Amino acid sequence: MTSPGADAPFEDAGQYEPEPLNPELAAAEDVARAAAEDEAKPGDDPIGSPVLTLDTEAAAPVGAHVGVEPEGPHAATHFFESNYPGYVGWRWAVTVASVGPGEPVTVSEVVLLPGPTALTAPDWVPWSERVQPGDLGPGDLLPTGPDDVRLAPGYLASDDPAVEDVAQEVGLGRKRVLSHEGRLEAAERWHSGDFGPRADIARSAPGACGTCGFFLKLAGSMGGAFGVCANEFSPGDGRVVSVEFGCGAHSEVEVDTSSTVPVAEIVYDDASLDFEPRG
Repeated sequence: MTSPGADAPFEDAGQYEPEPLNPELAAAEDVARAAAEDEAKPGDDPIGSPVLTLDTEAAAPVGAHVGVEPEGPHAATHFFESNYPGYVGWRWAVTVASVGPGEPVTVSEVVLLPGPTALTAPDWVPWSERVQPGDLGPGDLLPTGPDDVRLAPGYLASDDPAVEDVAQEVGLGRKRVLSHEGRLEAAERWHSGDFGPRADIARSAPGACGTCGFFLKLAGSMGGAFGVCANEFSPGDGRVVSVEFGCGAHSEVEVDTSSTVPVAEIVYDDASLDFEPRG
């Protein structure tokens, strides 16, 4: 036995060659159109095919012929534009077949398929990937998978001293703790978020959170970069903020309270008059 293309040059070995179009099947446009019109004709049967209905004054449901493609030596598919109002850009695909030269052409399948410019639904995304921050509400449950890279078994040694202290204090510790990958993801999210150094309010702040008296440093390895704001007048109150974040409520902010109105060195009191007697 030999593989396909064994006698061909190396660069062409095993390459797929397009199937030639059967001329008899390519000429069977009328047969394909009749099958498409029969499938697309209006009907009132709610369980029949198709379930769509058309206005009697509207255009025919099957439009112009837009092409034909080979499906093999004995089959080809003809495409016709769809005039269904809700299927703009879709095409009727009619597959016709013949067992050999001179034999009758028969219809194998009639389906409505989206064309290159058709409006179609986006690819389905699992619910676990559609959930966004802020979607979780009262009563909602969001389980984590057993292989979640953000978590590590609690019995494994951690590179975070704070986690090790807690585990030793309570014995076995928590079932799972934040892994190294989980901390990196959280740090990147917080650093690039609304309370990171690139936020607009941080760029115009008089000082950074790391030098603010309201800054509560996080324990463990994350404490070098993040903390919690405890200033009720700050937009970051109760939030995890970067040490490089800042706002106008910094504990050491100084405001010039002097008058902005210039005062002359010589002041004249015009509330009273001085009289000098004439000789």
